[in-house]
Amino acid sequence: MIEAVCHCGAARLSAPQAPSVVTECNCSICRRTGARWAYYSPREVILPDGARTEAYVWGDRMLAFHRCRTCGCLTHWQSLDGARDRMAINARMMDLDWDKVRIRPFDGANTWAYLDEPA
Repeated sequence: MIEAVCHCGAARLSAPQAPSVVTECNCSICRRTGARWAYYSPREVILPDGARTEAYVWGDRMLAFHRCRTCGCLTHWQSLDGARDRMAINARMMDLDWDKVRIRPFDGANTWAYLDEPA
């Protein structure tokens, strides 16, 4: 089990294991927040009742980006369309050995493709 914790500690999420791979996206919000995303099934993640997050939704209204209401740290996103069994936790909120984590660059701004895959 690994925990993702915001700066003030008000928003805590638990996932079954530390990620070995994360995605670093260059879309407008990810680029600005510096998030690195670790993907899990929502059924695997524990977000305790009382966790003080609030959602930000825009554009095609497919994702809700959550931040801590107290300190403002971006904690996770959740799918709003129900079609995906996937959510993402901002791995920057986890205590990780970054030398052991593969960081995959993703072009969410233009091509919607991983940049480390052959063209």
